[in-house]
Amino acid sequence: MAATKSPVHVTVTGAAGHIGYALVHRIASGQLLGPDQPIVLRLLEIEPAMAALEGVVMELEDGAHPLLEGTEATADLEHAFAGASWCLLVGSIPRKAGMERSDLLTVNGGIFKPQGEAINAHAADDVRVLVVGNPCNTNCLIARSNAPDIPADRWFAMTRLDENRAKTQLARKAGVPVRDVTNLAIWGNHSTTQFPDFVHALIGGKPAPDVITDLDWLQGPFIETVQKRGAAVIEARGASSAASAAHAAIDSVNSIWRKTPKGDWHSLAVASRGEYDIAEGLQFGYPVRSDGSSWEVVEGIEHGEFAQQKIKATTDELLEEREEVKDLLPS
Repeated sequence: MAATKSPVHVTVTGAAGHIGYALVHRIASGQLLGPDQPIVLRLLEIEPAMAALEGVVMELEDGAHPLLEGTEATADLEHAFAGASWCLLVGSIPRKAGMERSDLLTVNGGIFKPQGEAINAHAADDVRVLVVGNPCNTNCLIARSNAPDIPADRWFAMTRLDENRAKTQLARKAGVPVRDVTNLAIWGNHSTTQFPDFVHALIGGKPAPDVITDLDWLQGPFIETVQKRGAAVIEARGASSAASAAHAAIDSVNSIWRKTPKGDWHSLAVASRGEYDIAEGLQFGYPVRSDGSSWEVVEGIEHGEFAQQKIKATTDELLEEREEVKDLLPS
């Protein structure tokens, strides 16, 4: 295959970690930006993981990916983000035993603040950023706030994994293929307060509550399963979600640059501009659609009292997180 396009530089942080390892071959094979788009991968790791990262590079070489025109492995932020048009911020510090969420936010703030500064200084003019590393909404807020020259609409935090999880739960309950479930929005934070909106989801083109009439299940076990799925995966396999998270990252980027099917939407956490009375500036999970060149939050969705309560709870949590990291946000 003869490549006719100029290569796009894609940065992946935490590239030797489980998610990064599951992600980089899919990027190199064309699943991220299309089957005719050459790629240069810029892989960032911390110094102690550089030997493992060299192994990842060796496997990328052994994959003989026709679209992969170069691989840069580094522990240097400037080199990692130089000329990058897409930055996938995967690496973060996981919560450890005895660690409060506020501690986790502070520790990860020390990662995402300098990354935001480096992206601002060295990335390409058309750069777009997806934050995967948790707590991803507020990590994205920190990085975005420290990159003042990059428009806020270029920053995304990943709620697509939650959307995918929710779609599967609805499909299994309804006894249909997961492709039949559409319009599943995740409102708010990628955390146990998130609200997977079953009311406006469609199953075979019909409102989900018309297909699944068990309202107690929808308002209870369905939401709880989606909210706690990450913990359930850790309990089952002894490690956090990796392949499914990498898959959701691919889905997220595709939903930004590909045109959304008519009438459909997907979930992304984007910088609030006050939609649905959410505080401006929060990195908030919304239903989003794209025309292939720009995206927009889907307007006009009406929420009942149950949904309003759920959205308030997740909004309050994000406001609390913003307050906890205020020292990392430029005034």
